[in-house]
Amino acid sequence: MSNTDPVTASRRAAVPRGLSTTGPVLFSYGFRPFFLGAAVWACCTMVLWIMALTGRIDLAGDYGAPAWHAHEMLFGFASAVLAGFLLTAVPNWTGRLPVSGRPLVFLFSLWAMGRIAMLVPDLLGSAVSAAADAVFLPTLLFICVREVIAGKKWADLKVIAGLGVLSLANICFHVETIVKGAPEISPRFAVAAYIGMVIVVGGRILPSFTRNWLAKRGSVGFPAPYGGFDTATILVSVAALLGWALHPEGSVIALMAGFAAVLQAIRLYRWRGWATVAEPLVAILHVAYLFVPLGFLAMTLSALGLMEGPAAMHVLTIGTVTTMMLAVMTRATRGHTGRVLHASAMTSLSYLAILVCALVRPLTAVFPDGASTLYAIAGSAWLMAFILYLWEYTPMLVKKRRQMITQ
Repeated sequence: MSNTDPVTASRRAAVPRGLSTTGPVLFSYGFRPFFLGAAVWACCTMVLWIMALTGRIDLAGDYGAPAWHAHEMLFGFASAVLAGFLLTAVPNWTGRLPVSGRPLVFLFSLWAMGRIAMLVPDLLGSAVSAAADAVFLPTLLFICVREVIAGKKWADLKVIAGLGVLSLANICFHVETIVKGAPEISPRFAVAAYIGMVIVVGGRILPSFTRNWLAKRGSVGFPAPYGGFDTATILVSVAALLGWALHPEGSVIALMAGFAAVLQAIRLYRWRGWATVAEPLVAILHVAYLFVPLGFLAMTLSALGLMEGPAAMHVLTIGTVTTMMLAVMTRATRGHTGRVLHASAMTSLSYLAILVCALVRPLTAVFPDGASTLYAIAGSAWLMAFILYLWEYTPMLVKKRRQMITQ
């Protein structure tokens, strides 16, 4: 029996496992460098893309500016957010020590190396630059698989499977771009992997966070618990995503995606998101997940030729993936640095900005004559969302963790 008194034990429990006590605070936990790096890169990529579109710079050399833009959003910015989330969540799932200190510096360096290599691919050659970029995701995959297996959390392998698909999609993206001149199927597989992970992980965190928030306010109406309906919805959705990634056109894909949209809308309704409108930190998770059924609806319209493919893609990439990532970044940063789990006015404004971007960007296909204006609005909203995140959350990411956490 331990001699440690309960007060001391509770204080120790409040300190994250494996928190590095030496070196920069930035590398004491996975979410810190990767959320910061993701937000900085989100701003840099958008500025560079706008400059390339307006003819001010020649971006990415022979690799091509459009391919670079797609790659850096899917495998540069988004992969960093995913890394920050997994390196923080997996230790909680497995009960094992998180990656911190020098190993975390090394992993972050691999991600940064990929960004530099892809920014100037002609310097080393497209093939070498692609190889330099392709190292990061398999390394992250190895770390996550090792931890899940060591912790014997076999159910969590379905989340890690999405990371495996993403790793392969990145390699295929480079092959398609270098050999064919443009990526074709690989971007859809990457988006499908992200949506799949949102569907699986969202089914954990949305009902849980919503229930906790409602319980503290004495509510008796809670989200529906996970059950057979959720499993069926996930299976139908994954099948639709796979079919869309392989061949995004035709009545069969339209039927599959339409069915998935209905099931996902029902699933979201069962989580009672409307009851959380008083707390944007919780409500934004539901709003982000709303873009899952909307994304499947966009797939349906695109498969029937009623919506352009790029427009449908942006409903998924900005609406679902980016909005959910910003929601997770803000909540996780607050929670793991001991801040009150409440969205400030600045945080709420960042949510509004990314939602404007998500709603405006697909409209360029509907109003082609006003595309330039819509591009400007969407790009500005994207920049505002992440500049606001950096303004408010950078001090939290680089400074010491507070001792008390308000749940």
